[in-house]
Amino acid sequence: MPTVPTSRAARWGALALLVRPTYIAAEFVTAAATTGGYSFVADSVSRLGEVGCSAAYCSPRHEVMNGSFIGFGMLMAGGALLLARPLGPWVTGLLVVSGASSVATGLAPLDQDATLHAIAATPLFFAQPMALIVLGARIRREQPRLGSALLATGAVTAAAAVGFVLTPEGTASGALERLALWPVLFGLAGFAWTQRRR
Repeated sequence: MPTVPTSRAARWGALALLVRPTYIAAEFVTAAATTGGYSFVADSVSRLGEVGCSAAYCSPRHEVMNGSFIGFGMLMAGGALLLARPLGPWVTGLLVVSGASSVATGLAPLDQDATLHAIAATPLFFAQPMALIVLGARIRREQPRLGSALLATGAVTAAAAVGFVLTPEGTASGALERLALWPVLFGLAGFAWTQRRR
């Protein structure tokens, strides 16, 4: 059966999801400039976006982190919309919600309004794992390895998200948050890779 050429829009959508793993570099760049000590295991990602400084802690590159929340959130939402046909309506909708949540998180730094920040960030932790699980189930017959990997990643990130919500700040909350977020970057990039020339 001949391969259906990928549209230009879909290629751009795939590219948008393929570059998203570089988000991790933004965390390291921002964390490297903090003063007062920052732990990837104990501290939340949102602390890197705190605007205010004190003698105990400061994140001088908070613009990098908040800008990354916004930029990479837009890439997620935009990439999903451009890949709406292979993703399907449910996955597309969940990823658009996730992207919008990320953008809102960047616009509402933690130390400026903790309640607004929590409201902005919460949908991301639920919508992303659901998107991976639905996508994995959707493609499992045609792409069994990738489908199974996405299902497993969705389950792991969902469990980590619940653990992050229930774990007090300063213990292993930072590690759990990253386990809830980082694998999604690679899961979606793996799917995008298969869509480049389909």
